Amino acid sequence: MIDYILPFLILIMIVVFIHEYGHYYFAKRYGVAVTDFSIGFGKEIFGWNDKSGTRWKICWIPLGGYVKFFGDRNVFSQADQEKLIEKYNEEDRKKLFVLKPLYQRALIVFGGPLANFLLALLIFFSIYTFAGKDFTPAMINEVQKDSPAMIGGLKQNDIILEIDGNEVKSIMDVSKFITLSTDDFIDFKVKRSYEEILLKVKPKMVLSEDNLGNKINKRIVGIKLSAYNNEINHVKLGPAQAIYHAANEVYFVSISSLKYIGAMIFGKADTSQLGGPIRIAKISGQVAEFGLLAFISMMAYISISLGLINLFPIPMLDGGHLMFYAFEKVLGRPLSQKTQEGFFRIGMFLLLTLMIFTTFNDLKDLGLFS
Repeated sequence: MIDYILPFLILIMIVVFIHEYGHYYFAKRYGVAVTDFSIGFGKEIFGWNDKSGTRWKICWIPLGGYVKFFGDRNVFSQADQEKLIEKYNEEDRKKLFVLKPLYQRALIVFGGPLANFLLALLIFFSIYTFAGKDFTPAMINEVQKDSPAMIGGLKQNDIILEIDGNEVKSIMDVSKFITLSTDDFIDFKVKRSYEEILLKVKPKMVLSEDNLGNKINKRIVGIKLSAYNNEINHVKLGPAQAIYHAANEVYFVSISSLKYIGAMIFGKADTSQLGGPIRIAKISGQVAEFGLLAFISMMAYISISLGLINLFPIPMLDGGHLMFYAFEKVLGRPLSQKTQEGFFRIGMFLLLTLMIFTTFNDLKDLGLFS
């Protein structure tokens, strides 16, 4: 259990700290006073005050964090604007988040997700620069008899160029693109001799195991791959190439995640793959056993997920605040306090529902439910 919990705590604390520091950085940049910078929720374990009066603290429930601004009623940056104007003098009003111009408030809120994307970008950039990136072409070494691949027309020695419009730059991309596909048919573009051919393959869904031994419902087409000409092409990239491929990976993961979530909403993707803190803790421990490189790679993917989820237009998340600011821009005034409170209740219900659902999936993954 310790082998799972410790890597999870390290991962989640780093990712949450970076997220909250994004909010903190822009808040300080625009003169907003910060009273609390917390990693975790609940009772404080330990903390300290800096010279500007911010309380930096670690709390008992390590499932998130928050930055609380001067004058806020709670950690969700809710405040009564009229009462604040009456309560504080002119000097203190300059430190209030709620009285800052709209674009500054939007940047402060967006700073958290932005920091998560930048962390992932930095991790991928570092990996591609110092460890390298694989560019080995994917060649089909075997097509299993009566498999979806054989029925779809794939053949031995075909070189896979694209899957669902995504360029296959490495043999490692093939499994990823097949797994992330959500349509009934997967589009393959292959090179056969000197000809490029487009084929459609209908995958099978089978209960399988991932590389960590976890049971998953996996889409398979029935092919085995090998390196083209048996040559592995793994190279360390220069700064320009590394930043390009790092940005491309962040973009791909973000877009693929959104597509997968959309497919789940419309019943086209497996909702059992949606996990919560328990599954993240389990996978964190498993990945940590493979070494530092695998662990920080996972940290990058978790960081993207955190940044992306926080941009959803759900009250209580950063995206919910940005949604309120969009209304404010259109209407020329903030939404009433009563309307915002109503939205927050809806947001709370949605988040609790999601938490219960993902926890149930996690417990099923542990074998506690059939």
